[in-house]
Amino acid sequence: MKSPNEELTEEKRAEIEKHENSLIVGYQKVQIAHGTHILSWHPLITHKISMMRDLNVNCTEFGCLVEEVATLICCEAMQKLEMEDYIVETPICTTVGRRIAGKKLVIVPILRAGLGMAGAVKRVVPKSRVAHLGMYRNEETKEPVWYFKKHPSDMEERAAFILDPMLATGGSADAAIQYMKDIGCKSITVMCIIAAPQGVDRIQKNHPDVEIYAGCLDKGLNEDGYIVPGLGDAGDRLFGTK
Repeated sequence: MKSPNEELTEEKRAEIEKHENSLIVGYQKVQIAHGTHILSWHPLITHKISMMRDLNVNCTEFGCLVEEVATLICCEAMQKLEMEDYIVETPICTTVGRRIAGKKLVIVPILRAGLGMAGAVKRVVPKSRVAHLGMYRNEETKEPVWYFKKHPSDMEERAAFILDPMLATGGSADAAIQYMKDIGCKSITVMCIIAAPQGVDRIQKNHPDVEIYAGCLDKGLNEDGYIVPGLGDAGDRLFGTK
């Protein structure tokens, strides 16, 4: 195993990049749309995602990092929520405060990896409801297979935030978005930690009205449909089920 303190020379950087590129299945160049927000400009998000990539990070540490990154992404994804004024009594005087108004919120983790992000988002917006969508990937077709759906009855009144750490082929997120629309949800945002161009492209084409907030955009997918360089299977790493 390579030492984590191995010097990163230009030669080593080129060697790493060449190996990564050799793993990626070719795809057409993706144009990032206005509604897709890649948050790799944020130093804390980039720093923590790099830590998550390390295969030596155990599931407890990995889970903490997922929550920390989810919190940071949540703050960006919810910056457009409507606000209203109200009266606040401080220890000094009466003042005018600001609070979130408008649509009620629902957090929608895609099982099971999305659960790793749900707790962090729920702490930021504790009055939000939580819906659960369960699906697994068919390893032959790379498409999602449904096994569970549970959500509040008033979804048409709520803004939905779909949570899935990895936006790879985009199959699960695509299915989740369509289901949210089918039950009447009009405002939908996808939050992920790492996205692949193919997944972003699929959501942009099929759901141009949906915004995406991703911690970073990786290079592509390998022949098994996993993100490169990625971090492996987020669910397995969260729950220690490798």
